[in-house]
Amino acid sequence: MSISINSPVIELLQRENIAYDVIEIPLTEDKKPVRNLEELLSKQGIDPQSVVRSVLFKTASDNFVLLAVAGGGRADWGVLRKHLNERKCRMAEFDEVQEATGYVVGAVPPVALPESIKVLVDNSVKDYETVVIGSGVLGFAISLKGTDLLKLLGNADQGVFVSSGS
Repeated sequence: MSISINSPVIELLQRENIAYDVIEIPLTEDKKPVRNLEELLSKQGIDPQSVVRSVLFKTASDNFVLLAVAGGGRADWGVLRKHLNERKCRMAEFDEVQEATGYVVGAVPPVALPESIKVLVDNSVKDYETVVIGSGVLGFAISLKGTDLLKLLGNADQGVFVSSGS
């Protein structure tokens, strides 16, 4: 049974003729995504490390920057500041995320964002044949080919923006 949701992300994928699957992520009673997303994905045969997290930052000059990163890496603040030519950079606060992106925390995709948001793509995204991204709708994610996601992110800056796990 295929799940149907409506969001700017789905509209973009359909417009670009990109194949995708919708993954339902059960929500807890207080409307938070389940914490064992990795287990849920593993049961569906999807590598939990292939989840591309969309991490939103706010710079000292009040710009928002979204970092798309797979594999659980942590943002390297020094590299980010240098790349963006910013003195300071911090994680966006909860309410700033929806304000800036139009999506709620937990559903933010790395695509179909306002043009004012600069997108950076960490090279970790290239490591996965299939990736999982936010759908724009809480409780659902989207899996698609990593190469298709990179094609959609063609205008984004690509590089190494996370520190190695060691």
